[in-house]
Amino acid sequence: MLNPLHLRTLSVVLRAGSFAAAGRQLGYSGSAVSQQMAALETESGLTLFERSAHGIRPTPAAALLSERATDTLGALASLEDAVREIATGTRGRLGLGCFPTASEVLVPDALARFARTFRHVEVRFDDGEPDVLVPRLIEGGLDLVVAYRYDLVPRLWPAGLRRVPLVAEPVKLLVPESYDRSAAAELRLVDFADASWITTREGTAGALALERVCATAGIAPQIRFRSNDYDVVRSFVRAGFGVAAVPRLGFIGRSGLHALEISDLTLRRRVEVLTPADRRNPAVDGMIAALQSAVAALPISDYP
Repeated sequence: MLNPLHLRTLSVVLRAGSFAAAGRQLGYSGSAVSQQMAALETESGLTLFERSAHGIRPTPAAALLSERATDTLGALASLEDAVREIATGTRGRLGLGCFPTASEVLVPDALARFARTFRHVEVRFDDGEPDVLVPRLIEGGLDLVVAYRYDLVPRLWPAGLRRVPLVAEPVKLLVPESYDRSAAAELRLVDFADASWITTREGTAGALALERVCATAGIAPQIRFRSNDYDVVRSFVRAGFGVAAVPRLGFIGRSGLHALEISDLTLRRRVEVLTPADRRNPAVDGMIAALQSAVAALPISDYP
């Protein structure tokens, strides 16, 4: 196999006219250039130079080899540039996964911010719950995942993941816009002991967190409706079918609802980015920064 370095040196020798002159251009000694040309002759099986005491004279084979190598060396240079861009995160592909609520509220803004700096990085996006996305992250199908966990529902992510906090969302009690908020100066969960509740599916982190915070307050919420789709939850609340404890991202910018301050509803849903600690990529860090900027632009009070 021909050594690309030797082919590049050959082209310089042909332009410079001698090994010594080529060496000065390349930062080598004339002897080092001579050794490279001898190696290229061995690799190719061609006589490239006629050597004499007064200098060298290229053979027609040398000119033909150099001419034929020009396109190959150009393609190799382009490949080296592409490898460099991939290594620095300025080109390539990035797999991003995110849970639905943040997908709607955070991801569009983050993608726009990311694209301004990483114009040649193609982002492939998947929406889903952490239980589905995190295994794909571990297997290499995704580069980073936006996930969540609740304070009262401990969750351990697999070893080897780097965690970057994005936001600690306050969980608020959603009621219909028609709710009379003047009934009490300070509201507590016990004030809603007889209310109908709307929450996520049984066994989910959100449902478990609600049950545990209510148990701490001495009540058992009467759960009438369940859905993992916050559009559905909000619609049921808006229609007057019950109340719901929803993280801030789940109702930001929505009309027809009131978010009540409940003194003993101290839940937080913590949103964080997960990425393999051993797969550092500048594009991944760029996406994390874009997500952080998207969070900072939202009216959410609690930040990491």
